[in-house]
Amino acid sequence: MATSTLSHAEEVLPNPAKNTDQKQIQVTEDHTNNIDYVQRAQWLRAAVLGANDGLVSVSSLMMGVGAVKKDERAMLLAGFAGLVAGTCGMAIGEFVAVCTQYEVEVGQMKREMNNEEKDLEMGMEKRGLPNPLQATLASAVSFSIGALVPLLSAAFIENYRTRVIVVVAMVSLALVVFGRVVAQLGKTHKMKSCVRFLLGGWIAMAITFGLTKLLGAKALDKE
Repeated sequence: MATSTLSHAEEVLPNPAKNTDQKQIQVTEDHTNNIDYVQRAQWLRAAVLGANDGLVSVSSLMMGVGAVKKDERAMLLAGFAGLVAGTCGMAIGEFVAVCTQYEVEVGQMKREMNNEEKDLEMGMEKRGLPNPLQATLASAVSFSIGALVPLLSAAFIENYRTRVIVVVAMVSLALVVFGRVVAQLGKTHKMKSCVRFLLGGWIAMAITFGLTKLLGAKALDKE
């Protein structure tokens, strides 16, 4: 009898710990549901493009130079030039592109709302217009980070064959990491993202190495 009374009391009385857990779960779910993935995609696209471009283009450039000149300094100098030029190019290109996109979208909204200022402000808040500075910063920083991977991988290795193997291995690892991070941020399929990044990087490095090797060999034969 006492046991049944105790059980009945437990059912009637609320459990503070249980209620707290339920509230925390609800807050987490609400936060996840309120994330604007379209807004996130704007800077995520710039960051993904920058990181992938920095990683693949600089590593391919170093592999191409290494195909005809095995000197460590030549590869590092080519990689550093690619890092500086690529960072500036990505930042400027992203800023110009996103500014153009912003102006086009604002112009379209003005035409749709007959230039009414209040409606225009509300529409801009709802649509989530692209931010040129945010995209530029994301692109430049991510390109630099991606480009540093092959540069640091080759910086302290004198043997040519070992240097090439280490660069390819580290770039491949970084591509897989980038693919996983992108999939996590965008809530997409992780395996597909990793494979897409990895295959793209391998193809770019192979084509650059092969064509440079071929053209370099022909140039040396003419000399």
